[in-house]
Amino acid sequence: MLKARFARAALGIALILSASACVTLPPNSQRVPQDPWESWNRGVYKFNDKLDRAVVKPVAKGYVRVVPSPIRTGVTNFFANLNMTTVMFNDALQGKLLAAGTDLGRFLLNSTVGIGGILDPATPAGLAHNNNDFGVTMGHWGVHSGPFLELPLLGPSDVRDGLSEVVDTYTNPRQYIHNNYVRYGLFLPYLIDIRASLLSLDETLKNVYDPYAFIRDAYLQRRAYLVSDGKSTPEEPLVDPGEDMPDSKASPPVPALPPASPSPPTPPPAPAQPKTEPPPASTSPTDGTPSGTG
Repeated sequence: MLKARFARAALGIALILSASACVTLPPNSQRVPQDPWESWNRGVYKFNDKLDRAVVKPVAKGYVRVVPSPIRTGVTNFFANLNMTTVMFNDALQGKLLAAGTDLGRFLLNSTVGIGGILDPATPAGLAHNNNDFGVTMGHWGVHSGPFLELPLLGPSDVRDGLSEVVDTYTNPRQYIHNNYVRYGLFLPYLIDIRASLLSLDETLKNVYDPYAFIRDAYLQRRAYLVSDGKSTPEEPLVDPGEDMPDSKASPPVPALPPASPSPPTPPPAPAQPKTEPPPASTSPTDGTPSGTG
């Protein structure tokens, strides 16, 4: 019965998105090769944004206002610990055995001493928290991210990460809870906890010209950072089919002429010769007239 209701809700969301998608792009917007479905994605983003403003954001703000900070921290710790099985699984798939062992120790310590993950004694013990999922694993082994994709309700993603959500679902313990009310009931506070952690970014989005492009670029950079293990090496960009490709048969470029040889240096000017005065004419000792031949 619950699955039938969920299917009807998903169908309703799909119909709404079909009506709202394919919006007009902003003026003077540049095409991004990683976002060839931008018109559709903007339509989904518009739907998600309206839903967020109407329902999700007010609930998250009320959650922060009513629930004390220590309890909210415990909720965050609980869901982070619940996700550690997915992190360990993908650590092993990437061959990071040391990280997998660290995450296993973190999971066991927080699940026991930390009372089911509500407390986090693993961090003071020096067991670092890692972020990993099947999308990062596929990127680690060379699978390209593919075009950017805005998912209904879930927000920014790409083709690779969207497909990885299916695998990540089955590596999370929530999937193996047989009581559907408990299983789906855990999903709602999980979303509220995530939205509450993002409330501090709302002011930043108010000050950007294009919030959709800002979120898209931030998401793609963050995923590239995780795939490269923090080296922030950009993936091979997608080729925009609308760009003019250079003609492969064009003549090769003319090599540049070598630089002209420098002119010889100008010799320094010759030193000036001192002026010599002519000797004075001799005079006769008797009458003072100049002497000469008679």
